[in-house]
Amino acid sequence: MTVDKVRVIQALRSRLWEKLQALTSAQDSAQMGAVHEETRQEDPKDTRAIEAGYLARGLAERVESLRSEIASVGSMQPRDFGEGDTIAIGALVGLEDGDGEETVYFLAPFGGGEKITVDSLEFQVLTTTSPLGAALIEKRVDDDIEIELPTRQLEACVVWIA
Repeated sequence: MTVDKVRVIQALRSRLWEKLQALTSAQDSAQMGAVHEETRQEDPKDTRAIEAGYLARGLAERVESLRSEIASVGSMQPRDFGEGDTIAIGALVGLEDGDGEETVYFLAPFGGGEKITVDSLEFQVLTTTSPLGAALIEKRVDDDIEIELPTRQLEACVVWIA
């Protein structure tokens, strides 16, 4: 399997950047709403302004966290993995389930759950904090995994690592 990992990392970084832009817009709106005259407290039990402030603060924290995640993904160094290597951050992994269906994953420090396509290869991003990502760490080609996921039991075999 030959895939340009630089493009994989760039695609993930771009996806996270898109999320940052949307989140920043939501944060701006929440901040404007928190100070808008319509949210001004009208009586002692009116908490609209307080709630709007909490929302704006939470979104601001998530924006800063996402900026840090983007920087972390952007500093990833592409690494090639061979059949004898163990799976680690930066690996593209092909898993085949009992029905012969192959699914491709990319292990990254952030961006879990994102689905990305690069060079006609569609893959899902996993982090090592996810159950499947944690189960894949240190596995090799031909290793079997068996894991209970929230929606199903997964039994699969590592068929390739790149």
